This record gives sequence, structure tokens and C-alpha cells, in this order.
Amino acid sequence: MSEVPAVAAQHASTIGPGRLILVVGPSGAGKDTLLGLAKAACTGDHSIVFPRRLITRQASSSEDNEEVSADAFQRAVAAGDYAMHWEAHGHRYALSRAINDEISAGRTVIANVSRTVIAAARRNYANAVVVSITAPPDVLAARLAMRARSSDGLLAQRLARTVDESTSTPDFTIVNSGTAEYHARQLVRIIKGERWDD
Repeated sequence: MSEVPAVAAQHASTIGPGRLILVVGPSGAGKDTLLGLAKAACTGDHSIVFPRRLITRQASSSEDNEEVSADAFQRAVAAGDYAMHWEAHGHRYALSRAINDEISAGRTVIANVSRTVIAAARRNYANAVVVSITAPPDVLAARLAMRARSSDGLLAQRLARTVDESTSTPDFTIVNSGTAEYHARQLVRIIKGERWDD
């Protein structure tokens, strides 16, 4: 399934001074696991915000998402309620425009997004940082097969999906093949602007 991205256009300068950290990567890379651990590690730090994604499919226990109907999603798009939205694997995803207020207030916002929104996000946000979380192909395949979520579509299609990498070169790459705790600590260091690769 192709992905159709959209980031709400800005009429003046880019949004800042806070940071927008965009987490991307293939299905099965463990993005939600690392984000969950990073969120727990940042509890109590009100300068860091983990917004819930809105998705037109049933919420999952492994993700911190909010389910919305296709009709409600389309109404929100028409009303300009989303900072960015995209389509993937037959479902639609979005982040609320509320993230813009958080970033304008100087906070760091971190979210799992599609690579296809990166180019527009970099144009619209003053401090956009892209973190790619990936894993070896055999690890990705094993994780997807173990998850076996029917709404995900065919396993082979998810593994074969590609996105134009020229517009989505990451600032950091985490190869999530070790322990989740170790790689979550790497992610937390990136979120906090610390040295991350030791």
C-alpha cells in the first residue's frame, strides 16, 4: 500500500524553538517498544512530550494510539486539526496540531511517523530530528510473524515496502538487535540531546 503524506502548511516562519523528533523505521523494528521504554524513562520531565497518534484501526496493546473512525478522521483533516497525517497499509495516521503548541513552548515532541512526512516536516519545523530504528531482515521477519496482527496486511508486503530514502536520511540510526533496554537508553540520550552511541 502506498503512503500519502501531508503536513499542515505554515504561513510564517518555521515552528520552534522546541524540537520535533521523528522516529521512523520498518515494521518489526521495535519502534513502539523503544518509545514505550523511553517514555517511562522520561516520566516527570515536562519538557518532553510523547503525543498519541490517531489511527483509523483498532488500538493495539503494544502502541499508545487513539482509534478514530474514517469519517471522523476525514472531518479532522478538513478542519485542519492535524499537524501531519499519512496513509500506510490501508490505514490513516495523524498527529494533532497540539504538538505545534508544545514545540512553540520550547518542549521536545517525539513521535513514530512515516518516512514520507520527513521532507515537509523539515521545512515546517525549525528543529526536526529524524531517528531511524531498524533491525536485520531476519529479525524484522521474525518479529512481524510473531505479532501476526490481522490489520497489518500481508507480511511479505510489509517487508518489501520501500520509501524514497533520498528525502528521509536520518540524523541517527539505532540498530535494534540487542536488548530493548540498551537501545531505549540510546533513544533517551538522543531525546535529551546527550551523547547516544556509547
